[in-house]
Amino acid sequence: MLKDITLGQYFPGNTLAHRLDPRTKLMMVVIYIIALFCAKSFFSYGLLALFLLISVKISKVGFRALIRGMKPLIFILIFTAVLNMFYTPGQAIGTFWIFTLTVEGVWAAVFMVIRIALLIMGTFLMTYTTSPIALTDAIENLLGPLKRLHVPVHELAMMMSIALRFIPTLIEETEKIISAQKARGADFDSGNLIQRAKAMIPILVPLFISAFRRADELATAMECRLYRGDVGRTRMKQLHIERVDICACVIFAVVIGAVIALGRYGL
Repeated sequence: MLKDITLGQYFPGNTLAHRLDPRTKLMMVVIYIIALFCAKSFFSYGLLALFLLISVKISKVGFRALIRGMKPLIFILIFTAVLNMFYTPGQAIGTFWIFTLTVEGVWAAVFMVIRIALLIMGTFLMTYTTSPIALTDAIENLLGPLKRLHVPVHELAMMMSIALRFIPTLIEETEKIISAQKARGADFDSGNLIQRAKAMIPILVPLFISAFRRADELATAMECRLYRGDVGRTRMKQLHIERVDICACVIFAVVIGAVIALGRYGL
């Protein structure tokens, strides 16, 4: 299951999706998420899914990586669907104990699952095609006006970048700890819920120790390189909006406009 967590991973490439400015991709993802919550029909979701399909084909990442990243979230999708089915008021289909299944609840569950799945896959696609450094620069650049209000934009962007960067590392470290504990006779699969939770202690303790050790080593390395935050800091690669970014924004604006129009006419 841990191997299926792909958040924070970056797949190097030279496709059109990789060459887009990270600010363009970040803004497109934000608007894409807003459009998902504004969509109200299968036509709207189908249009957004088609746009995601074309983006995946262009990026050459492959649907296998996106589907694999969805596996750890299946429980959340099922739980969300159940809550919507039984707790949405409307025309009753059937009743079980204190739960009532409604027609409106079924439709709400279907739309919610589609919305969450498309949202997660779109976000994953951005991290797959954007390096953590480029994503940090994009966040810092877009939130630059907040510096006038003394908001530590650079520090926040750096923390997000480090968090994304170390997610795969911590997953790999967890797998090593689990393998080592199993080799010593630890059992993580048998017993009730409380026993399984107690069995996780031999994993969590060394994992936290390893994480704190890596954080200390990273802080020492940054101090040795005279890191002083945003003061006097320059970038090796400057961000520039190219013609391909403008074309991508125009196409995306047409898609969002179509989604809004479909929602206005109830389609």
